[in-house]
Amino acid sequence: MPTFGRIIKRPGKRRKNLMKASGQYSTLQEISLIELLKKAQNTKFGKHYRFKGILNSENIIDSFRTTVPIFDYETIYKDWWHQLLEGKNNVCWPGKVNYFALTSGTANDSSKRVPVTGDMISAMRKTALRQLLVLGELKLPSDLFQKSLLMVGGSTSLVRKKGYFEGDLSGIMARKMPKWAFKFYKPGLRIARERNWRVKLYRITRRARRWDVLGVAGTPSWIQMMLEQIVEYYGLKNIHELWPDLIAYSWGGVSLDPYRSSFEKLLGKPICYLETYLASEGFLAYQPRSYGNMQLVVDNGIFFEFIPYNDNNFLPDGSLNKNPQVLLLPEIEAGVDYALLISTCAGAWRYLIGDTIRFLDTERYEMMISGRTRHTLNLCGEHLSVDNMNMAIKWLSQKFSLEINEYTVAGIRHNNYFAHKWYIGVKNGEIPGIKKVRQELDKKLMELNDDYRTERSAALKEIFVELLPVSTFYDFLRQKGKEGGQHKFPRVINHLKDEWELFLNNTRPSIRVDSKI
Repeated sequence: MPTFGRIIKRPGKRRKNLMKASGQYSTLQEISLIELLKKAQNTKFGKHYRFKGILNSENIIDSFRTTVPIFDYETIYKDWWHQLLEGKNNVCWPGKVNYFALTSGTANDSSKRVPVTGDMISAMRKTALRQLLVLGELKLPSDLFQKSLLMVGGSTSLVRKKGYFEGDLSGIMARKMPKWAFKFYKPGLRIARERNWRVKLYRITRRARRWDVLGVAGTPSWIQMMLEQIVEYYGLKNIHELWPDLIAYSWGGVSLDPYRSSFEKLLGKPICYLETYLASEGFLAYQPRSYGNMQLVVDNGIFFEFIPYNDNNFLPDGSLNKNPQVLLLPEIEAGVDYALLISTCAGAWRYLIGDTIRFLDTERYEMMISGRTRHTLNLCGEHLSVDNMNMAIKWLSQKFSLEINEYTVAGIRHNNYFAHKWYIGVKNGEIPGIKKVRQELDKKLMELNDDYRTERSAALKEIFVELLPVSTFYDFLRQKGKEGGQHKFPRVINHLKDEWELFLNNTRPSIRVDSKI
């Protein structure tokens, strides 16, 4: 990547747009890093790592990467971010941080406090507007400005601490929402503040007939539950009988595949699906067209680096090896999984966010989220990714005409070797022959993953399958206080396996079949 250094310091908005239109993504990334370094050079972090010297170096990117170490949440919090909670200013980004997003994550994860600066809020709003403008490609109703956008996230109620507020990112963004947006925003602030998911669902359902909804946004599992309840409550055949102009659904952070067939049964006509990659740390990618894949946001306050997700760089438990290979945008390849490092206008620097992505092309840098660094099954070299799991479950649901909305997998010891145990959520009354399900699942995984196929004849001796009511997964989340909002059930449950098994033993769901191949 050629460095501009002293040549380009403050490119205008028009120049950036021209660069993006002509595919100069690498140049835009370099500009983003320069802008971040300049803004943060007088912070404590910037002084400690000599940002001024980096900006004056011949190769700014190389100097940045050799000077600033890689951080995960634990290390950057221990070394730097804890000072923000103590009320200190100019730590990793200029000024005082007034908001902290509590990450939702999965049932596997405890919440983390991620700083959300004013500059990051502005960047998120800018990318959100880009995503919203994609609807212009669709056939919009003539009374467009009478429609609503229903956004179902976590509680927008923030907790006031000593000198700052903390809560769900949706609550922070709601506070900073422009006044004109409240006209279109549903379910409205009063319902959005509700912390109890069941109460929120009840209130949304009873007000749903008052709204004329154009688009819906939220996590697939909870949006599906909401639509099912609305359809049942009003005695509808599908949601379009109530909202005839519903044209789009937006979600992020999880594959839609396990939910899609069930979701589409609730619709009366096709809609546009818009995937986003909005994390507490930043709005990292969005879908720039009404069809197709997400694209990295290369020109809006985030600088990306990429670590190939392989045994050379990561340990079997997903933790990072010393001295990993770190690549820049021009060095990536399509079809390879990469762990993301981000440097942002919220004061994250070379921050390992914990997600893995896979590029689908190297021209527009379109990508998909392929998993989490700690949610890969790799007991003995099988390297089974969440993407492999999603594809196998999707195929299994089609093969047996099943509605499989949730599943999770645990890696276990078995007779001095290893095994995988699958917990698959199905609807009551839909149990096929369990032996056939196990055989077909195993067969499909071997087709998808060569390493898995090799280990099935070596150290990975068994695969166990258990069928459960899909409601069991949501009951477990409810017990852990992670119901609704952006909460998701983990696809790999190693760290919670004992707690999960205890829960299953205590609840004794009506469908439970333990078997093995």
